[in-house]
Amino acid sequence: MNGRSLALLCLLLSFVSPVYAVDSYRYLRVTIDTPWMIFLGLATVVMLPFILLMILYWYFAVKKKPGEESTGGEG
Repeated sequence: MNGRSLALLCLLLSFVSPVYAVDSYRYLRVTIDTPWMIFLGLATVVMLPFILLMILYWYFAVKKKPGEESTGGEG
């Protein structure tokens, strides 16, 4: 860590106080909807890669390979 970063870190740490942590909980409201919002947020994060995989699979599955000609249904 260079001198500037260390000085900035010391400056920022001088303003830290436990009072700020106590005051932050005053505005936090926990209702019956809170667990559902957490569940929906985590479900979205878990499901997004699967949705992306399905979209990419579909995109590359219907893409024609180079040199592949359409036969028009005549076997």
